[in-house]
Amino acid sequence: MISLCIVFYPAVLSILGNAAVLITAAKRKRLLKAPELLNVNLAVTDIGMALSMYPFSISSAFNHAWIGGDPTCLYYGLMGMIFSVASIMTLAVMGLVRYLVAGATPKSGNKFQRSTIGMYIALIWLYALMWAVCPLLGWGGYGPEPYGMACSVDWASYQNSLNDSTFIMALTVLCTILPCLVIVLSYSGIAWKLHKAYQTIQNSNHLPNYGNVERKVILMAVLISSGFLVAWTPYVAISLWTMFHTAGKDSVTPLVSLLPCLFAKGSTAYNPLIYYVFRKSFRRELRNLCVLCCCCPCCRVCCCLQTDLTSDKDEGDGGYDTASNLRWRNSSRDNRSAAPLVSHSAAPPGLLNQEQMSSC
Repeated sequence: MISLCIVFYPAVLSILGNAAVLITAAKRKRLLKAPELLNVNLAVTDIGMALSMYPFSISSAFNHAWIGGDPTCLYYGLMGMIFSVASIMTLAVMGLVRYLVAGATPKSGNKFQRSTIGMYIALIWLYALMWAVCPLLGWGGYGPEPYGMACSVDWASYQNSLNDSTFIMALTVLCTILPCLVIVLSYSGIAWKLHKAYQTIQNSNHLPNYGNVERKVILMAVLISSGFLVAWTPYVAISLWTMFHTAGKDSVTPLVSLLPCLFAKGSTAYNPLIYYVFRKSFRRELRNLCVLCCCCPCCRVCCCLQTDLTSDKDEGDGGYDTASNLRWRNSSRDNRSAAPLVSHSAAPPGLLNQEQMSSC
């Protein structure tokens, strides 16, 4: 029953959270910048994994054994391979794009066109599909996990044949180690660029809230990049251990192998939470979506409470500040400071508060 709860609740959170991400993205699709399409693709991989794999895990948890035999095991392993490889490759491409965007000027900040990002996304899915069908063509294979609630790459067959060992090693290097290095290096470069840019701005005394903005942007980058790595590292470690310890006293027990797998699958649920905390546009669209759901008054109360949590505006290019964007905004602030203090077109504070209250 404990394993059932551990599988069921992340599945519900993942489906609802990523569905909300996709709905809000569809509502503001004309406003989406090109790099933000990668966030949408990441939500597709997460909800796809939840919809295609969790039903079998939940049913097997009820049955206390894998249901469906080899056909469902093959399907489960195929879906797991497609969505997991697509997810980590999306994060790697996202890191590279963010790194390149971080040094762009305001006029060239949108240098990645939608067609370019769309091509990257298509290549990501082709790459994932290529690795997923390799076991079907005879290179490598899929097999049940020791605890009987999932199927994946047959890690235990590493020592059985050269065919299996070469597939597992190639998969580990090209679909795990290399993308992880790209993610870590990309976001480390972003943090360094932002640090140097904010140092320049701080020295010129143009940005009083430098510390808060820097911490927020870097924290979001670190959470997005490290969340996936933290969630999947235990599973990769157990899989590598299984490769070299298939029998005897060093073999992994079913319970020990179960927990990393559940932890890894739970990674599909945390991305919407990160978007909700750090992205004002996502909170605004989600609030509007909840207001439309009159049958759920709890959502309306929650959304009203979250309305004024932050006054930070969404930064350009998917939530990441660039050095040039900050300098451009600072110069804009200086220009606005020279304008008259009273604007006849500005709404009175009282009226603004009434509008905010009426929206809730």
